[in-house]
Amino acid sequence: MENDTTDFGFSEVPLADKARRVRAVFDSVAGRYDVMNDLMSLGLHRVWKRFAVGLVAAQPGERILDLAGGTGDLTRLLAPRVGPAGRVLLGDINGAMLARGRERLLDTGIAGNVDYLQLDAERLPLAERSLDCVIIGFGLRNVTDKQAALVEMHRVLKPGGRALVLEFSRPVLPPLKPVYDAYSFQVLPRLGRLVAGDADSYRYLAESIRRHPDQDTLLGMLHVAGFARCQYFNLTGGIVAVHRGYRL
Repeated sequence: MENDTTDFGFSEVPLADKARRVRAVFDSVAGRYDVMNDLMSLGLHRVWKRFAVGLVAAQPGERILDLAGGTGDLTRLLAPRVGPAGRVLLGDINGAMLARGRERLLDTGIAGNVDYLQLDAERLPLAERSLDCVIIGFGLRNVTDKQAALVEMHRVLKPGGRALVLEFSRPVLPPLKPVYDAYSFQVLPRLGRLVAGDADSYRYLAESIRRHPDQDTLLGMLHVAGFARCQYFNLTGGIVAVHRGYRL
């Protein structure tokens, strides 16, 4: 963050403007976000999220932050695992996404051990060493200062606590790249226009994936933030990766 601009997809925008633009994207797509996730990933996002939750290894009584949790897919998987003595905090900067998440979770009978927080990933309103785990799924690439968010994730974890980042990454199988690029920049915006009435937001989402750090760069960022025992797991040929690190 050495200058006064940052990436918004393939564009450069003022630092202070990115959060507003990202908020507008998710305000626009919140109502059709879950349908689009299924269509865009051919349902694979559910497999990726279950894999990440498996790596969390949540225990009864734990306190977990589902950061940038949006419509609550990860919270829905985590809440039964922490049980009535535990707590899942569903946090998101976008009020429309958070409201949609609360509605979906209540519809599936998940209540009593979930709290909803509208928050900024770069400035978490949580005490130091207060959580057992922080997981962020498909949200880090939308944060203005990703390193600051990772530092905050480290700050709020108890010693021995773990952080997980589930995010789109770089395909590691060469034949995947041209197919993936064609799908991202030709199919996704068309789907966005047809299903969500918004091609531009889905074009941004595709561009934001390309601007996100690759697997090894993000691994280094976790180390810089203070995490130890860092590793990552490639899924679907590296289209998605899960990074995990621990606070000592």
